[in-house]
Amino acid sequence: MNLYDVIRRPIITEKSEGKKEAERTLCFEVAPEATRTDIKAAVEKLFKVKVASVRTANQVGKLRRRGRFQGYRPDWKKAYVKLRPDQKVPEYAEI
Repeated sequence: MNLYDVIRRPIITEKSEGKKEAERTLCFEVAPEATRTDIKAAVEKLFKVKVASVRTANQVGKLRRRGRFQGYRPDWKKAYVKLRPDQKVPEYAEI
């Protein structure tokens, strides 16, 4: 898999920004078939930092309705990547 196939996009929310500042943890949407070692290698190569640990969570798609039609959003996978203490946190979003 390509680096950009493994890491799809950063998740930028209040919760993820709080974790980024307080716990040096980055949050990404990743490919559902990506493993922790794939995610670790992709983040280290893409941002040139050293990773301490990777935690993943599978998110179930929610039920959505438009009038009488209903369907489910797709399932997706989220990864929390904790950096080593001596590494600088990369800025992937300029606000």
